[in-house]
Amino acid sequence: MTTENNPKNDSGCPAEGLLKTLSGKWKPQIFRLSFEGPVRFNALLRQLEGSNKQSVAVALKELEEQGLLTKIVVQQKPLHIEYHLSEKGKTLIPVLQQLEALS
Repeated sequence: MTTENNPKNDSGCPAEGLLKTLSGKWKPQIFRLSFEGPVRFNALLRQLEGSNKQSVAVALKELEEQGLLTKIVVQQKPLHIEYHLSEKGKTLIPVLQQLEALS
């Protein structure tokens, strides 16, 4: 007997998908910091002790690709980029707050 692999849904558990989405060295911390407001790259480097430019850049890119953060170029002098929680990202706040309450 063989089992079929469903590429659209690798697991039947939505929580597993969420955990995979937020897995990675800096993604949970970046996502948590974005609850409080927009985050900027250099500020993240200062706040995430032990982080480096490449790992933070990769985490930001992945969170943006997953639709959890939105990248906004602020046309002020000096020009800078901010990352905001997307609508999809905002829907995860209550879930993560529940997880924090359990710990």
